[in-house]
Amino acid sequence: MGRGKLKRSFRNGEKKQPMDITFFVLVMCLLTIGLIMLFSASYAYAFYMTGNSFYYIGRQLAFAALGVAAMLVISRIDYHILRKFVYPIYAISVLLLVVVLFMPAINGAKRWIVLPGVGQFQPSEVAKFAIIVIFSHYIALNYQKMRTLKKGLLPFVLLLIPVVGLMVLEPHLSGTILILLLAGCLLIIGGANLAWFGVAAAAAGGALAFLVMFTDVIEYAMGRLTTWLDPFSDPQGLGWQTVQSLLSIGSGGFFGLGLGQSRQKYLYVPEPQNDFIFAIVCEELGYIGALLIIGLFAALVWRGIVISSRAKDRFGAMLCVGLVLQVGIQAVLNIMVVTNTIPNTGISLPFFSYGGTSLIMLLAQMGVVLSISRSAVLKQ
Repeated sequence: MGRGKLKRSFRNGEKKQPMDITFFVLVMCLLTIGLIMLFSASYAYAFYMTGNSFYYIGRQLAFAALGVAAMLVISRIDYHILRKFVYPIYAISVLLLVVVLFMPAINGAKRWIVLPGVGQFQPSEVAKFAIIVIFSHYIALNYQKMRTLKKGLLPFVLLLIPVVGLMVLEPHLSGTILILLLAGCLLIIGGANLAWFGVAAAAAGGALAFLVMFTDVIEYAMGRLTTWLDPFSDPQGLGWQTVQSLLSIGSGGFFGLGLGQSRQKYLYVPEPQNDFIFAIVCEELGYIGALLIIGLFAALVWRGIVISSRAKDRFGAMLCVGLVLQVGIQAVLNIMVVTNTIPNTGISLPFFSYGGTSLIMLLAQMGVVLSISRSAVLKQ
C-alpha cells in the first residue's frame, strides 16, 4: 500500500495493526512445550551417546534463542522486501541442494551439509521457504491468468523440477512429499485450473516409471513400504522403530505415564529427540496431552489463515498461508508416520524435533507471518 493510500485509510477510520499477539502466543506455547518434551525425550539417549544429559536440550535452547530473536526482528521488517530477493533465494536453495549431494552420506542419505566446528545444515529447509516465496510471487504477479497453461502451470512446474529432482537424489522422500503438497495447496488457493492437476498426476506417474526403471530410489522406498504394511514382520530389524513407537503410544493410555516417565526413551525408540518424539509425547502425556498439542497446531494454522485473509495484498496472503500450511502439513505427516498411518518418511515435528536449521528457519518464517499481521489494516 502506498503512503498516500495509507493516509487515506487512516482518515476513513482505519488503523494499522500491531503484531498479532494470538499468533505469537501460539508459537511460543508450541516452542515451550516442544523444548520441555525434547529434554524429557532426549536426556537418557544424550547421556548414553555423549555422557551429557543436557547435550540436546542445551543446543536446542541456543537455537531457540537465536530463532526467537530472528522472529522478532523479522516481524518488524516489511515482508515485501522478499519480492526483491525472490530469484536469489531460489537460486541459493538449488545451489545448496546440489552441494549436499557431494557431502558424506548419513544413515544412507545425503541431506546435510557438514560445517566443521558448527554442525550440520539441512538445505531442504531453505528449499521449502524458497518454493513458498517464489510461488507466492508468481501467483500475485499472474493471479488473473492462473487458469491458463502458460501462466498458471508451466512456470510452477519449471520451478519445481530442479528442487524436487535434487531432493529425490538425496534421497529425501519426506521433504519431496512436503514440497509437492505445499506447491499443490498454493496453486489451488491461488486459483489454478484444477484440470491441470490431472496433467500433473500423469507427469508424476511418468516420473515414477522413470525412477523404477533407471534408479534405486524405488528400492529404498519399497523397503519403507514393506515395513509400514507389517512392522511386526521384522521387529528386530527394519520394523524396530515403528514397533517401539506403537508400544510407546499404546502404553501412554488416556492420561499418560507422567512427564519424564517414559520407558521407551531408554534406548528403545531410536533417537527419540528427532522424528519420533511424538511417540514419547503420547507415552508421557497420553491421549489428552497429544490432543492438546494437535489442537495448538490446528489453532496456529487457523490463526495464520485469519492473518492471511487480512493481508493487504495477494503476495502477503499467499506467503502467509504457505508458511502456516508448511507447519500444519509437516505436523500431520509426522504424526501419521509415528502412528504408522503412512510409511516412515523421516519427517520432523515442528517446534519439537531436535535440529538447529529447522528450528531457526521455522521461527524466522513465523516472523514473516507476524510481519504480515503488522501490515493488516482493520476497521475500528
